[in-house]
Amino acid sequence: MARRARFHHGDLPGALVRAGVDLLAEVGVRGFSVAVLARRLGVSTAAPYRHFADRDRLLAAVVTAAAGELAEQMETAAARAGDDPVSRLAAAGGAYAGFLTGRRVGLDLVYGAELRALGDRDLAAVGRRIGDVLLAPALELADPAAAVSLMERVVTTAHGYGALDVDGFLAGAAVGGGTVAERAEAAVAAVVRGTVGTPGPAAGGP
Repeated sequence: MARRARFHHGDLPGALVRAGVDLLAEVGVRGFSVAVLARRLGVSTAAPYRHFADRDRLLAAVVTAAAGELAEQMETAAARAGDDPVSRLAAAGGAYAGFLTGRRVGLDLVYGAELRALGDRDLAAVGRRIGDVLLAPALELADPAAAVSLMERVVTTAHGYGALDVDGFLAGAAVGGGTVAERAEAAVAAVVRGTVGTPGPAAGGP
């Protein structure tokens, strides 16, 4: 009873978002349910709608929170990769794939038609933050127009690894060792080098 009262006194919006991030990781966007979240938190199915107009508004808040975690992980990975722009792009791509595998949140949700139509400013801002992680090193390798094209290749490569792992395809793959994040990082590095014509790494590099 105390738990229910605490939510009704201002903690419910944050609790819904936190539980929503976990639910999204478990069931994906198609299985995302306000009723399930309400049951998990021990509140009525009507309670969430006192704070969020509808399912999509709550989903947008959940995706914004999860995408913020994604941006942070990509920023951290890129920073740890050092000064080389190829390494920074590869590390960020690996972090993206790893996060997508674990949390089922990527740019497909951030920029997907379902949520984009809401015009949510916080969601748009976190999308730009993710893009900025990739844009800065891409601009060190190419002019602005080519840098955007390079970013597209990085995202599609990294997202492909993460999405195929979520679908179970990579679990039985006989080719390629290492985690999905490591494999995506190596693939992104190869794509970037092939695109901009930079030499490959010394033995043992990404």
